Amino acid sequence: MQLVKTTRDTLLRPLQIVSGIVERRHTMPILANILIRKDGENVSFLSTDTEVQITTHAAIGSGAEVTGTTVAARKLLDILRALPESGDVSLTLLNKRLTVQSGKSRFALQTLAAEEFPTVSVADSYNASVTLPQKTLKHLFNMVHFSMAQQDIRYYLNGLLLVLDGSHVIAVATDGHRLAFCQVETEQSFERQEVIIPRKTIIELQRLLEENDDPVQLDIAASQVKLTFADIELVSKLVEGKFPDYTRVIPKGYKNDFTISRDELLRSLQRAAIMTSDKFKGVRCMIEPGIMKISSTNADQEEAVEELEIDYGGDKIDIGFNVTYLLDVLNNLKCDQVNIALGDSNSSALISIPDNGDFKYVVMPMRI
Repeated sequence: MQLVKTTRDTLLRPLQIVSGIVERRHTMPILANILIRKDGENVSFLSTDTEVQITTHAAIGSGAEVTGTTVAARKLLDILRALPESGDVSLTLLNKRLTVQSGKSRFALQTLAAEEFPTVSVADSYNASVTLPQKTLKHLFNMVHFSMAQQDIRYYLNGLLLVLDGSHVIAVATDGHRLAFCQVETEQSFERQEVIIPRKTIIELQRLLEENDDPVQLDIAASQVKLTFADIELVSKLVEGKFPDYTRVIPKGYKNDFTISRDELLRSLQRAAIMTSDKFKGVRCMIEPGIMKISSTNADQEEAVEELEIDYGGDKIDIGFNVTYLLDVLNNLKCDQVNIALGDSNSSALISIPDNGDFKYVVMPMRI
């Protein structure tokens, strides 16, 4: 039975959308597969790792039959990528084997029954919904994602806190050493809702969301979030646990602050980072009226020193930072200038965008 007959690129796109979350190694072999369902000309492609599930559709079905199967995602994707770009491709299901044919190339792949595929059950109802342009949600995630923890024993840090509050949608991420906060204002109004979206889901959404004004609908349930945009539906389990109170972490009322060129500071830190070691990424910042001195040393007694002129008349402060945390935020910001506010040598630093209260980045000091 022929499932699909279309061009190579038309088939490749939905497969690329759903294959991102497919794990190479699994306790359940079927999870290395994608589920292909055909109902007339409508064909759906679905993948899951039991925590996240992605579905997309394409009108590329051949014949009026209703059927389904599962096939190894990576193999099918690799085959299609290796085929000529302009060629036609057909998928045919016969005797539990899926045949991929294009021109004089033919590949026969093993399949597993569609009935055995463990799909994630979608919630019956949702507590809250918000609709945003794709580029707005992508911007929110881009501004904070680098502060998410990776495989932290405090599992609630391995994700992003999404808050609906009044007319604002807020994203917060922290790994315990730094915290990033970003908010956007909408024309909608919400009762306060807080959910933690897993790290893997956020990384996948950054890949799938595009820089356009097309809408994405985000629906929140007690233990699940669903995002619908373009022809994609992504369903993800939420992380259970209590996220730290970010409002207490963000410092207020610092009197020592200055504004500096983001690009100039970024390049100075990049040069100073060359002299740090893989084990110790510390740089020392000496700030005094009119000047900021950045220095780094390593175990071989090598040293880098950078001096920057700044418009500053506050206290003399000698403070150390993990240079990676500073580079992460400066690389992700798109503004010309950044504002740096400091308390003293033992207090966290606050990095923000001048005349913009929608983004804040807090970084803890380190002993040098």
